[in-house]
Amino acid sequence: MADIKPIGKALFLREEELRRGIELMFFAYRDFTDEPDSILEAQNMGRAHHRAIYFIGRSPGISVSELLVILNITKQSLSRVLSALMEDGFVLQETGTKDRRQRLLYLTDKGTALEHQLTSLQGKRFARAYREAGVDAVEGFQRVLRGLVDQSTRDQIDSFDDKPK
Repeated sequence: MADIKPIGKALFLREEELRRGIELMFFAYRDFTDEPDSILEAQNMGRAHHRAIYFIGRSPGISVSELLVILNITKQSLSRVLSALMEDGFVLQETGTKDRRQRLLYLTDKGTALEHQLTSLQGKRFARAYREAGVDAVEGFQRVLRGLVDQSTRDQIDSFDDKPK
């Protein structure tokens, strides 16, 4: 299955432990997205809409090209998502002041309310899991997640974290 090597002195990963991690990730993602999916479905939206709303809310004034890089979807897919979000009153698009070709994205009050509702549900799930796992597990879990993403994604996360909120 995978290249299984000792890590440090005591951690030897067997195939069963790796499979267990994979299964837990699948189940965690399923449950993590379940409640938001229900809310989004009632509004005729899906996970691409959720991700767009989340990152626009996280970085107001984000450009369409920056959002494209974060979401890693085609221009055509993002165009469909943004058109629907703007048409339904969740997102505003403004022209850049320094570069008029730039399209900057902002959540409306309606979009902010939805983003807060969805993030609150998922935040509560994270808070509960962190409390149950203990303070030492938080940093370890984040290190594991960083280890699961490609280096280019880590660089993207780091640059996103460096932006003022």
